Amino acid sequence: MTETTQTQTTPPRGGAKSRTPEYRLAVEALRGLRQELFHDAFAYRPLPRMGVDGPITRRLPGRLRVYAGWTPHAVVLAGGLLAMAIAGTASDGDEATAMIAALFALIPVLLTLVRPIAAFWASIAATPFAAVLSGGGSAGWPWPPGAFAAHLVVLTVVALRTRPRTAAWMWALTACYGILAELVAGSDYYSSTTGPMLFVSALALLAVSVVHIRRTAERQVIAQQTVTEHERSKRTLLEERTTIARELHDVVAHHMSVVAIQAEAAPYRVENPPPELEHAFAVIRENAVIALSELRRVLGVVRAEDYEAPDAPQPTLADLEGLLTNVRNAGLTVEKVITGAVRELPQGIELSAYRIVQEALSNALRHAPGASARVEIGYVLGGLGVRIVNGPATELVKPSPGAGHGITGMRERVTMLNGEMTAAETDDGGYEVTVFLPVPVSDAETSGSSGDSI
Repeated sequence: MTETTQTQTTPPRGGAKSRTPEYRLAVEALRGLRQELFHDAFAYRPLPRMGVDGPITRRLPGRLRVYAGWTPHAVVLAGGLLAMAIAGTASDGDEATAMIAALFALIPVLLTLVRPIAAFWASIAATPFAAVLSGGGSAGWPWPPGAFAAHLVVLTVVALRTRPRTAAWMWALTACYGILAELVAGSDYYSSTTGPMLFVSALALLAVSVVHIRRTAERQVIAQQTVTEHERSKRTLLEERTTIARELHDVVAHHMSVVAIQAEAAPYRVENPPPELEHAFAVIRENAVIALSELRRVLGVVRAEDYEAPDAPQPTLADLEGLLTNVRNAGLTVEKVITGAVRELPQGIELSAYRIVQEALSNALRHAPGASARVEIGYVLGGLGVRIVNGPATELVKPSPGAGHGITGMRERVTMLNGEMTAAETDDGGYEVTVFLPVPVSDAETSGSSGDSI
């Protein structure tokens, strides 16, 4: 006896059937149509005023500049009045009929100012009535001249106020209406206006779509430029902090090494030093060595892998004359003025002041070819004042482009030292950088100043 095995295919649960790609495409299309032209079709969306900060409108007088913001509304109104005039003159009836036909052309256009999607449906709904009032096929079917002009204006304005996908759906529905109207009412080939309507409206909507694409691309480029500028500024700031950290490491490490060496040698300079003094110097040396090791460990994080400590000492204000000589050789006329009693300042202060002067003069060379500059260094009791001012460019040479973050680096240095800085254009078209770096007053300077005043 032979057993027969039967395989039964279980249908999908819930009666669901696999959908073909064509079906899914149609469903997606209908969903898009509903979203674009049916969902919130009568929503109130007033046309906003035009911006008046453009290259032309900003030159207008105050009162006229305010009125310029209503330019889009005036253009739409002009288009509606033109369609109204065409509808009135093309009507074959009496004055009342011509007036009604003109209103059928004007109302949809005006409706685009407040309810754009509803204006499209109003234009479609008004077209057969306008065709009947204009004499039917004798004036063109299914769009008589007035309705033709009005529908073109409506399509263009609504497309400008919505998305390119909405414009495509409006054009498709316009084609469906025109073909259906000709099939139902019949129309002579030569008097049919469906072909011209579809051709002209396609050109208008294509131009509007190009405008939309260009605006979208401009917004994306501006957004990308903003992000890029922010990232570049952030990167420049981090690089400047890294540079400052390296320079501070060189300065602080040098002094800590001196402290450690002097603390180790100090007991040998005193004959029979007490044990307490030897222990104190040993503690000082031990703490200095530990601090130096910790400083190198922490600052090593911000050092580049290929960074090498400079062999030469870091520049100070005493090396400023060499910097000015190099700048003069590059073509910039520089004058240096020093006020106050010149004294030795902390190396971090002098290094930062030197770098600020260096960056300010570099900016003057790049952005003001042929200009003259003035560097003022003021030594006061509470700190150091630095002022760099340059005049406007005098040579017909295109300024050299730069990263545009020199001011950021200077501000970072000033902020690190709890100083103050201002940077702005001067009245004659030049540029001025003013910096004050506070310096703690030592006891020796305070006593010296008090002794001078007695």
